[in-house]
Amino acid sequence: MRTWFRQWRQHREIRIAEPSFSEEQCRELAELAALLDRIPVEAPGPEEDTKALAEAATSLWRAQRKLTQAGRSAENRQTGRYLRTCAEALAAAGLVVQEHDGTAFSAGRALDVLVYQDDPGVSEETIVETVRPSVYYHDQQIQRGEVIVARPTTEDTKESDGDA
Repeated sequence: MRTWFRQWRQHREIRIAEPSFSEEQCRELAELAALLDRIPVEAPGPEEDTKALAEAATSLWRAQRKLTQAGRSAENRQTGRYLRTCAEALAAAGLVVQEHDGTAFSAGRALDVLVYQDDPGVSEETIVETVRPSVYYHDQQIQRGEVIVARPTTEDTKESDGDA
């Protein structure tokens, strides 16, 4: 009844006629439907879903960094707004990307350190570059961040360099 009323309230030219299939076409459709029912469909598991989310968030983060490094042109500002809108939508859905540049480093953090660099300009171990950000989905970490850490040079290192 509802379908009939939706069609009836439209102009005669806009109304859609009900489809008419021949007996043979109905049989073929039934066979195709039966074939589709036999195909096993496996939904991706939660691990695969979160991996894809982490990859998408990392790509978005990298694009934002590249755009920041590229400078401020009208085109870059517009692209930056699109990327920001995308990041805000992901954050609203529970996906948070965390960059670690400039923060203090301690051994207990859930980060993978790729390189330790000696740097006389720092007084404590500090993250100088985030290679891959940490990604959290509904407050659960789905990707560990990868960072480069600068550590202060010690007196022992200076003395051994001077003796050589």
